Amino acid sequence: MTKSYKVRIYPNKQQEELIQKTFGCCRFVYNYYLNKRIEMWKNTQTIFNYCDCCKDLTKLKQELEWLKEPDRGSLKYALRSLDTAYTRFFNEVSKFPQFKHKKSHRNCYTTESNCIHIENNYIRLPKLGFVKFRDKYDIQGRILNVTVIQVPSGKYYISVCCTDITHPLFSKTDKKIGLDLGIKDFAITSDGVKYGNPKYLDQSLKKIIRLQKELSRKTRGGSNWNKSRIRLAKEYEKITNQRKDFLRKITTELIKNYDLIFVEDLDITKMMKNNNSVMSRNISDVSWYEFVKQLQYKADWYGKKVVKIDRYFASSQICSCCGCKSNITKRISVRKWKCPNCNVILDRDINAAINILNEGLKQIN
Repeated sequence: MTKSYKVRIYPNKQQEELIQKTFGCCRFVYNYYLNKRIEMWKNTQTIFNYCDCCKDLTKLKQELEWLKEPDRGSLKYALRSLDTAYTRFFNEVSKFPQFKHKKSHRNCYTTESNCIHIENNYIRLPKLGFVKFRDKYDIQGRILNVTVIQVPSGKYYISVCCTDITHPLFSKTDKKIGLDLGIKDFAITSDGVKYGNPKYLDQSLKKIIRLQKELSRKTRGGSNWNKSRIRLAKEYEKITNQRKDFLRKITTELIKNYDLIFVEDLDITKMMKNNNSVMSRNISDVSWYEFVKQLQYKADWYGKKVVKIDRYFASSQICSCCGCKSNITKRISVRKWKCPNCNVILDRDINAAINILNEGLKQIN
């Protein structure tokens, strides 16, 4: 099993300077060979592949002495990243590779696992030496690579990718559950439990608007503009951390308590394309995609199972008591409705969760 640990690091001034130089060198190498690949295809119709780039990089480092300052593994990973971008483009997974911008406030580079060593709360990285990091996780397994990241707020993190990790399995509970995802309540279970939606973005919206106005009044690129940009970036980072913490806690709780979890496969991209900006913002803030992704990989870790239900299954239209399907389209504001067949008053969300559970059990049987 492969797992990544993301922890904050605290480089000194010399290390921070070298990290910034490495960001710049990796960006230069990526852009240089992307341009060279494009030019060679236009002129000679030949493909300049990864091996050709690596051979040419050795000659380029002799011409440009400053390319020898960062560790060689980071430059090779920049070429590998370019090659991966081309592969994804030809496989029609993503768009054509784009040039990297110098003024981006989100930078990263990946380095090889050679010479990487962890001792107490210090990690040894190539060329940087021992860098202090926050000893939050017990990093296990064999280290494959390390990615150094700088976020828009100016903080530095490392993502340590490890393999050969074993997780102790959670005890079996023989319980099954259906989940209906919403905005008013984040998740509703077929057992009738409702997890409220904290709406962290709405809580900080007034402060964000004020900080954005302050930023717009500053001269772009100036020192005061940069201070305002960092304040705004820190506020967005706070919202992101709150959301991640909420999702991790709720997913771990569900995985611990249930062996089989059924969720609806929502078309989030299509739901975002509506004429209601407030609704789109709430859908973006609720992070359904991240929630389901965390459920899936935690289920793989701890020996549980997550099953997706067809997105076109009419979970809100079917009565969970008698199975009668109502042809009347219900607005989002309708939270309770009466079954025309058995006259039972149903809670919209709990009824949908029960239907998702029943449909999921039909699929696996």
